[in-house]
Amino acid sequence: MSNHVILLGDSIFDNASYVPGGPPVIQQLASALPAGWRATLLAIDGATIESAHAQFFRLPVDATHLVISAGGNNALKYLPMIVDEVPTTFPEALRGLDAIGAEFQPGYRKLLERALGFNRPTVVCTIYDAVPDLDPAARAALCGFNDVILREAARAGVPVVDLRLICTERGDYSALSPIEPSVAGGEKIARAVARAVTGHDFVAGGCRIFC
Repeated sequence: MSNHVILLGDSIFDNASYVPGGPPVIQQLASALPAGWRATLLAIDGATIESAHAQFFRLPVDATHLVISAGGNNALKYLPMIVDEVPTTFPEALRGLDAIGAEFQPGYRKLLERALGFNRPTVVCTIYDAVPDLDPAARAALCGFNDVILREAARAGVPVVDLRLICTERGDYSALSPIEPSVAGGEKIARAVARAVTGHDFVAGGCRIFC
């Protein structure tokens, strides 16, 4: 059976509308994979860790690898509160960030466990934080979301594509929407995903970072 990589989650993978005239991530991944491998996009722009569950209903029966990028849209939900609200004290601000992470964790674990229930090699992605002109408060808050992702990946023994170490330059983000990957950023992401699905020892297991 040939290898068939499935991209699940949000617009990190479903970025076609943000790179008009250029190849989206799914095409770039198809080019980065070895001969004989295939890739299918099930990710949907705007998906959250809750809505991404619906994507599993369209999972092809011949899927061999699952790659998930989700959580960024959940983080966006908190952005007005993080950027605009002024806590009374610094400890109050830290407690607020801790509460956000605690709210995110059960949902992310549920999504990952749902994916692992298909008994396919699974890879997850962190949320990148070098978005052009991102408010420092928002960047700090993303640490909590990424901490959850890394902890859950380590607990489950799955590899991680760390987008924070991949999309580090302004040119990695779309000119149409600064929170989406550009053609350049998409190529970096696709190559890292290809390295993860082809280079990780899924039989031995364990959490490994790809970047």
